[in-house]
Amino acid sequence: MNIPSSLMESSEEENDGVSGNHVPKELSCLASNGVKFIDEVLDGKNGCCLENFRMDKHVFCKLCDILQAKGLLHHTNRIKIEEQLAIFMFIIGHNLRTRAVQELFHYSGETISRHFNNVLNAIMSISMDFFQPPGYGVPSEILQNPRFYPYFKDCVGAIDGIHVPVTVGVDEQGPFRNKNGLLSQNILAACSFDLKFHYVLAGWEGSATDLQIFNSAITRRNKLQVPEGKYYIVDIKYPNVPGFIAPYSSTPYYKDFPSDYHPQDATELFNQRHSLLRNVTDRTFGALKKRFPILTSAPSYPLQTQVKLVVAACVLHNYIRREKPDDWIFKMYENASFPMEKSQPPLEMEVSPKMNVETQTKSSDHAFDADEIAVASQLRDSIATEIWNDFINNFAPM
Repeated sequence: MNIPSSLMESSEEENDGVSGNHVPKELSCLASNGVKFIDEVLDGKNGCCLENFRMDKHVFCKLCDILQAKGLLHHTNRIKIEEQLAIFMFIIGHNLRTRAVQELFHYSGETISRHFNNVLNAIMSISMDFFQPPGYGVPSEILQNPRFYPYFKDCVGAIDGIHVPVTVGVDEQGPFRNKNGLLSQNILAACSFDLKFHYVLAGWEGSATDLQIFNSAITRRNKLQVPEGKYYIVDIKYPNVPGFIAPYSSTPYYKDFPSDYHPQDATELFNQRHSLLRNVTDRTFGALKKRFPILTSAPSYPLQTQVKLVVAACVLHNYIRREKPDDWIFKMYENASFPMEKSQPPLEMEVSPKMNVETQTKSSDHAFDADEIAVASQLRDSIATEIWNDFINNFAPM
């Protein structure tokens, strides 16, 4: 999928694709102009900043300082960096169209669009700083839970995909139409157990298979890195191969096992524990969409901009998690009992941890040899056997 450079430019029309066309009444009465509005929010209660800019005041101000210090954003004669970032956050955090943001900040559509794209590119430029590969230590979420430790001590996170609605021209819609008949980009993400993203690959068409995207993630130039001797847990749609442990395909696997479910053998118990761990991807995606509802609709930006938006949202997600781990949205999704949306599709885009935005639809199939596959199967069997033996001897709680 080759995207012409001309599509990188924004326009008044493209920005009208975001859902909200008018500023909510509770926001429009706050100030008579953008500068005054920013001052009121940053000088007011922290909750006002959370509601408007989707992050705490000190987190918002620190991000402004980072972008300024790196020379990525600059104050202009008319618009301070704080206002530029606020414009961007209003669009992605409230799903507002350019016209609605014009109403609030009292700038032309061209000015809003220009600063939106400037901030988007600035955040993409710092993405490498906020996508950290997993380390060699045992995640505390596993270490402190007898259902998972020591069995999954070498697990560093979970991988899954999500579909994000996309807007493309009529002649491009075929490849982007997913199995549900909706236009989407298919995104693969590797998540840590503390609700961060290790890796995000966006830009794939909705019709691309999860296996295609997985093959690309492990073979492309900026590929998904798995530390030696470690592994991610993956959904049943992915292969059970070195570095990636899938559930048993011949055994029932439920996204949410009933509380009264009693496994009958080692493979059922393994699948149950596996699903409990992999639940972190739903919670991470849930927190991401809760904060940035632009990902739940199809904004009429150029395709490359839509791809960047997914990555930028993940960058900001990781940044806020680092700076304010007890942020109110993260608190909602930290535990297994979190608000679920009905049938959320997966995310997809072609971007590596280094976040060089690329678009690629043809995957390079990676063939694992028989010995590698056998080793991965033996590892899964040994984990399942250990869990089952402890379970039947009452050494491990359900």
